[in-house]
Amino acid sequence: MWLQKILVATDFTESSQAAADIGLEFAQTLRVPLVLMHAYPILATIYSGVPMAPSQDYALQYEKAAREALEKERARLAARGAEVVPLLRAGTPWEEILSTAQEVKADLIIVGTHGRRGLPRALLGSVAEKVVRLSPIPVLTTHGRPDTQSAAKS
Repeated sequence: MWLQKILVATDFTESSQAAADIGLEFAQTLRVPLVLMHAYPILATIYSGVPMAPSQDYALQYEKAAREALEKERARLAARGAEVVPLLRAGTPWEEILSTAQEVKADLIIVGTHGRRGLPRALLGSVAEKVVRLSPIPVLTTHGRPDTQSAAKS
């Protein structure tokens, strides 16, 4: 068996929940550990050359909210009978996903995508795209649950 550990990156959106569900199915079927991670960005600058350091209270509240959301998602998956290891990272999400995958020795990364195209994608960037492009290990991407996608198109 080539998969020994699966890393699921989440931003707590519907597409990330779908990715986590897929990761859970793989982990249970293959009997391998599932690592659920979330990376939140740190505001460092607003304008070039003008540092913006968030207050310590703000940073702590932001981290606390991220930790609570990660625990809620971990509990949702664990309720289905799996052991899920949660990891919280602060930094640029795509960089943190790749470094965490290396750190935990993951063999597969699973990440949800928002499916943005055109200008929104160009302006906002794509974490999933950067992970796919730069990852030395396989990456599985998903847009979300098929049942909600078809309902949204109707």
